[in-house]
Amino acid sequence: MSADEKVAKDLVETLKDGRNGFRSAAEKLRDSDSPEAASTLERLAEQRAGFARDIVAMGHEYGDDVDESGSVAATLHRGWLSLKDALTGDDASGVLGAAVTGEDHAVSEYEKALKEDDLSDGFRTVVQQQHAAIVAARDEVKALQQTA
Repeated sequence: MSADEKVAKDLVETLKDGRNGFRSAAEKLRDSDSPEAASTLERLAEQRAGFARDIVAMGHEYGDDVDESGSVAATLHRGWLSLKDALTGDDASGVLGAAVTGEDHAVSEYEKALKEDDLSDGFRTVVQQQHAAIVAARDEVKALQQTA
């Protein structure tokens, strides 16, 4: 398995988790006192879905199948798992805090990917661009949490 394929599989799983986490959080906040936060989270869910599609398409160009589930161990370490607990309450700050935790995990996964020496130049460029967008998204969610 190439370095691109391994990293791509990990990032696609992280992106799917983020998409699902953002969607769940947005649904929770849609009817709360924070409908603007819900809109932002929906937009970020779509961003994650787009990022995953881009990585999967790039993998297919190289003949890699990167759109498959990760390992059980990876499932246990996903940063969005804490969101499940926050979604049981109605506290917007708690939901957004869980989203920040998920984003911290996503940022760390991208930083780990960028440390990989053997990534192709084209894939590394995509990962760098997505990393910058995910850092910006995390900062945006942190700002929402502070105003909630």
